[in-house]
Amino acid sequence: MTEPGLFELEAVVVGQPKRSRWRTYVGPALAVSTVEGTPPAWVAYPDDTYSVLTKTSGEFIVGIEQFGPVEFRFTDAEGREVGTAGARGLVKTQQLSLRTEQGRRLLLTRPGLLHSEWHLTETDPEESPAPEIFGRVTVSTIDSWIGLQQYVVEMDPRLDASERRTVVASVVCLHLLRRPPGGSATPA
Repeated sequence: MTEPGLFELEAVVVGQPKRSRWRTYVGPALAVSTVEGTPPAWVAYPDDTYSVLTKTSGEFIVGIEQFGPVEFRFTDAEGREVGTAGARGLVKTQQLSLRTEQGRRLLLTRPGLLHSEWHLTETDPEESPAPEIFGRVTVSTIDSWIGLQQYVVEMDPRLDASERRTVVASVVCLHLLRRPPGGSATPA
């Protein structure tokens, strides 16, 4: 039996890999794992405005290009746009507006500043009192001394693989927006 593909999974974990406190870390910036802990992919930051999500074998999955402080474009191996994410408002990690490869609009919204969970919906929770939730992203700190973050991404079975790719890429963007300038591991 073959393992399901990364974007066939209903839940994945995007997190900063554990690292030694005393040595310089040289691994990937983020690991994308199954809930059981098997890492099928990881994220590297070749420069300040570009991130690459690849399988652990090195096969390219999606590129994440940052335009300005809060706009992101997702591209495939041929450089074609396969989605976008962007934030607006004073609190840049309150809501991300996503657009999938097929043009579907989704919102990743945190209900309040003190919440550690974001909801994936098609309608803005401020405009619709009870929007249908297509997924959840829950953040936690896995090492408080270093400040390493982990995001558990749960997605509705109705989302197709390309929509799930956009959601996982947007969680990478969320992590980029939450980390302070200078690339420190401590969240913003």
